[in-house]
Amino acid sequence: MRKTEKLTYTAIIAALTTATSGFIYIPIGFAKIFPIQHFANVLAAVLLGPWYALAQAFISSTLRILMGTGSFFAYPGSMIGAVLAAYLFAKTKKYTFAVIGEVIGTGILGALATYPIGLFLLGKETTLFGLMPAFMMSSFVGAWMAYGLLRVFKKNKVFGGVHIENSINNRRV
Repeated sequence: MRKTEKLTYTAIIAALTTATSGFIYIPIGFAKIFPIQHFANVLAAVLLGPWYALAQAFISSTLRILMGTGSFFAYPGSMIGAVLAAYLFAKTKKYTFAVIGEVIGTGILGALATYPIGLFLLGKETTLFGLMPAFMMSSFVGAWMAYGLLRVFKKNKVFGGVHIENSINNRRV
């Protein structure tokens, strides 16, 4: 896939994620849990590779914050999850590892990374234990939705080899 195509797909995924953030979310205290972001992270990780998945997560998080449909907790969760999902998929070429990378990256590592933000912005030390279960649940639901869609696409030969291509080796397998 050429660089222009990857940039276009990144923009489309980020736009769809941002557009749906206004009406598909679950308010959990001071955070807005958004499974569609994790869905988009896994899709971008599998189709585009780590750097484009990271860019998509950053763009989506920034736009959601600017629109008032997201919080600053979106940055570490979505970006770490997207990169880990893409990295694990690039190494294994298995959708399941992309899902696991998203859940671990967002649910555990992303929640740990939000601790300093929560402490600084909210002054509460409970953000870690309040956000980790919510992040885990949200990333699990969104990542498995993406897994289902990717399996349907693979079964119907929608990709034509693009799903194995990634920004690490830029070859179709």
